[in-house]
Amino acid sequence: MSPRSGKGFRTSQAGEDLAVTHRHAAGIDVHSREHFVAVAAEDVPAGFVNADGKLPAGVRKFGTNTGDLEALAAWLKDCGVTTVAMESTGIYWIPLYDLLASQGFEVFLVDPRQTKHAPGRPKSDVLDCQWIRRLHSYGLLTASFRPADEIVRWRGFQRQREMLIRYAAQHVQHLQKVLEEMNVKLTEVVSDVVGVTGMKIIKDIVRGERDPLKLAKHRHEACKATEAEIASALYGNWREELLFALKQALRLYEFYQKQLRECDGEIEACLRGMADKSQGKPLPPSVRKRKPEKNEVRFGARALLFRMAGVDLTVLEGISETTALVILSEIGTDLSQFAHEKNFVSWLGLCPQHRGSAGKIFKRRTRRGANRAARALRMAAQGCHHAKNALGAFYRRIQARAGGPKAIVATARKIAERVYRLLKYGQEYVRQSQEAYEQAYQQRLVKSLAAKAAHLGYKLVPETMSP
Repeated sequence: MSPRSGKGFRTSQAGEDLAVTHRHAAGIDVHSREHFVAVAAEDVPAGFVNADGKLPAGVRKFGTNTGDLEALAAWLKDCGVTTVAMESTGIYWIPLYDLLASQGFEVFLVDPRQTKHAPGRPKSDVLDCQWIRRLHSYGLLTASFRPADEIVRWRGFQRQREMLIRYAAQHVQHLQKVLEEMNVKLTEVVSDVVGVTGMKIIKDIVRGERDPLKLAKHRHEACKATEAEIASALYGNWREELLFALKQALRLYEFYQKQLRECDGEIEACLRGMADKSQGKPLPPSVRKRKPEKNEVRFGARALLFRMAGVDLTVLEGISETTALVILSEIGTDLSQFAHEKNFVSWLGLCPQHRGSAGKIFKRRTRRGANRAARALRMAAQGCHHAKNALGAFYRRIQARAGGPKAIVATARKIAERVYRLLKYGQEYVRQSQEAYEQAYQQRLVKSLAAKAAHLGYKLVPETMSP
């Protein structure tokens, strides 16, 4: 009986049997103390005797020191290997990946989920590396995305900067805790204890000043609380152990701020050392007029990002200089590994993963992961909640229908698609106003309702205005 054709009964074209696409392939199971490497048995040099007699032909075990990694690469060359697939979690793969890539091997970093699609086989380190090599030889494994080396270097500094900000925030919380224990209600009268007013007051307290009236003289003109209100909040118990804790928390916060400025200098040097892709085009005027963020870089990142990328990501709704730094440091400017924007959005984990059978959808949850670019895009989407533009109107429409979390993911996907098109095609971005978006949505809604009415035998006509 021939299969029925139609939308509900799609048939795929007859595919060919599995064929070896990577003849000289190797598979590596990466661990913290040892690596298991498998090559084809026929690729092993003649006369080679494995030091570990328990291992099968074509499988060797290496340590993880630098000398061991160099011996691993030399053995792969002796076996004529040209491409390597490795499976790893954590960060143990990085030294081996960099060494093999520098010596000319084509290296595939493989997600462990790809090798688990065929369950039921025995599980051991020796069998795992052989299974990885076999799948890779048939071309069944897909390499994880890894940007260019200069982007990886910049990304290291950027991630270090994010870590320093987190550590500094812990000591801000320590400052607030100690002040509360001293019953100094500084957090009640200033919006930020490490702002201009708060830092001057805390530093004076550490130096030995106890008079609330003198401490209140540090009030900044933009502070909402009056000088008398600030002075009233600065009466406290000056216990010796609490003053010592306050002093150390202040020193630690200042230390991390110093480290943050040094990290900013390294990031600036990385950006200035990259090739100029702006082609002499002038930097477009900023569409945002706002005060700089608290932890924002101070070296004019927008101009440097435009120079190295050739486009200005800050023209997109919700993306600031800080967000653009994170996104470009994670994905770079070359998105050729993503054939379509749907592939890019799927890699970010901003699209649903349909799980269904027999015409029923069981689950549509997005893929879980710790993608830093996706997290930055979600933060950008969350900032569109009250925006008076098309993206803000889209966010509020999805929020009213499906809730806030789904609205954040849907809006982040919209921003990601625009980032992809801007980086890949370099077209000029034209913002859509909120009114134009709502009008276009209303037209689509009316067209859909008219089609439904026609299907039921009715005609949809506009209501006439009564005189």
